[in-house]
Amino acid sequence: MAPGCTLVLMLMTVAPSRTGAAPVPSPLGALPGARGCHMAQFKSLSPQELQAFKRAKDAFEESLLQKDWDCSSRLFPRTRDLRQLQVWERPVALEAELALTLNVLEATANSSLEHILDQPLHTLHHIHSKLQACVPAQPTAGPRPRGRLHHWLHRLQEAPKKSRDCLEASVMFNLFRLLTRDLKCVASGDQCV
Repeated sequence: MAPGCTLVLMLMTVAPSRTGAAPVPSPLGALPGARGCHMAQFKSLSPQELQAFKRAKDAFEESLLQKDWDCSSRLFPRTRDLRQLQVWERPVALEAELALTLNVLEATANSSLEHILDQPLHTLHHIHSKLQACVPAQPTAGPRPRGRLHHWLHRLQEAPKKSRDCLEASVMFNLFRLLTRDLKCVASGDQCV
């Protein structure tokens, strides 16, 4: 297991105690399906990867100039910061954000931006596949996310109801934050403060 995942990512599990069932932190690797959690490699992306994302963002911004769009609300508010979440909640939030980003960019790739989005999509799929190993499967019954995590996940679930242009713009304008801040935070685990 990667050094960042074993000690860093924690999930709350229910363990018996003298007073009854109480939440006790347990390492992510101790849970089924979390063995392949290797996120430390994503503390920073290569300059070539970042350049591919910059080219995609620039091309998208250029295409926006040709559209008449108006978006009043932000899908990803500036005040949103993964450091506000508990360490174990961060990969859950990032996975949902990344899944939405992939869905939007894949739909956008069917446009004139297809050739520019190939490399960024490949990189995002790779990151997403590694991140999924760090996120527990959602149980069909039992406790649901609460607090900030619940609010963020709900906001991401409601995002597809926005206009397509606003959704694309929100995702593209959030892309570098996702790659340089959110991903780095999850990869750094409890060292992200």
